[in-house]
Amino acid sequence: MALRDDFPPAGSDYMGGECDGYEYKTVFSGSTLEKSYAMVCQFLKEEGYSDVPLPRDARELAKFRLPTRNRQILLFEDNGYVHNPVKIIFPTDSRKRSTLILCLYNESDPQHLLRFHRRLL
Repeated sequence: MALRDDFPPAGSDYMGGECDGYEYKTVFSGSTLEKSYAMVCQFLKEEGYSDVPLPRDARELAKFRLPTRNRQILLFEDNGYVHNPVKIIFPTDSRKRSTLILCLYNESDPQHLLRFHRRLL
């Protein structure tokens, strides 16, 4: 069954990613940003997220990268593409520039929208 329909429980290690029951996070690292993004798109399609709008290609995705290196700003902004329930984030550390972090959120959580947008106190 697809991840979107059967979200992994807390502490599970689904397909090499980590899940806390609400957020599933995994890393894609190809030899180029284009290859990493293609892997992300294929994963999303296979896991039931094909209806979520995504950037057309890696070049368009790169336009969502924040132009700052100030880590304080990056604490409050997602450095990448965000469209509920998907976040495709560029890492802020020294990983290869072709690495992408994919975060998927459990839409069945009663406070999903507040948690997704970091508005839950």
